[in-house]
Amino acid sequence: MRSCFIPNFVKLLFTNMLDNLRLVISVTLVTINTAVITVLISLLALIKLLIPVASVTKLSNRASDAVFWLWATVNLGILSSMNRIDWQIEGGEELSKEQWYLMMSNHRSWADIVVLASVMKDRMPMPKFFLKHDLLCVPFVGLACWGLDMPFMRRHSREFLLKNPERRNDDFNAIQKSCQKFQNNPTTVVNFVEGTRVNADKLATVKTPYQHLLKPKTGGVAFALSNMGHMLNGVVDVTLAYPENQESPFEDMLKGKMTKIVVRIKVHPMDENLDGNYFEDKVFKRRFHGWLNGTWEEKDQYLDDVYSSKQ
Repeated sequence: MRSCFIPNFVKLLFTNMLDNLRLVISVTLVTINTAVITVLISLLALIKLLIPVASVTKLSNRASDAVFWLWATVNLGILSSMNRIDWQIEGGEELSKEQWYLMMSNHRSWADIVVLASVMKDRMPMPKFFLKHDLLCVPFVGLACWGLDMPFMRRHSREFLLKNPERRNDDFNAIQKSCQKFQNNPTTVVNFVEGTRVNADKLATVKTPYQHLLKPKTGGVAFALSNMGHMLNGVVDVTLAYPENQESPFEDMLKGKMTKIVVRIKVHPMDENLDGNYFEDKVFKRRFHGWLNGTWEEKDQYLDDVYSSKQ
């Protein structure tokens, strides 16, 4: 028994050491890539700040998007070299880098940002994510995200808003300010509609009618549609799944243990379900709620099929 235990123990120890080595290498390479890119974008942001001329701003925005594309391309190279991934990508053939989109996606892990940027970088304009305001304070990263005109969301608690009702529109104002800047360059605005990353604990404790998703929050999507609807070419609905790495996809990705990534892309035209005044038209508001809930039900069923097929 001891002779069998020792080889198994050594094998397990070697595997753990190899996983940790890949983790260190991946984190180091991604950190270096991010540091270089954020410095470049920060410099472009400073130029835009110091020379507030329309032509300079437009040129700086295009250059920043190109640098962001480079970040995504290098990250994809790191990801591909460290993992043997079976990419299952469905849809998105009609997308264009010269159009405007609102993208909404389910949110499972920090890996989602890397995957979305990697998959979409050559299909559509580089994505602008709705970010937590705290990220603005992170050295270089915050300035780089500001330079990319990403909306920063405060997401005040209910208790805070009760004490400070005048701050109720902070997030909407941030979205409006960013959307106004997007008119000059083709843009993709990304909203993780659930508002937070999904895990087993949240699904067990939060009231949700879905097996794999939290309830969609309509506010951010509705406000982005209200401000950008006139220039949008469609709403891109992305479903992400890591069927063989559900527990810790981001860590598994860094350790070289990611085996399969599912990305389904559906493009919805700007029809009566999406083109309307959410905040003043009650009929449209009900119709939009129905459309979004129906979309989430269909997404949840798709995820159930994906996870069931691996068993």
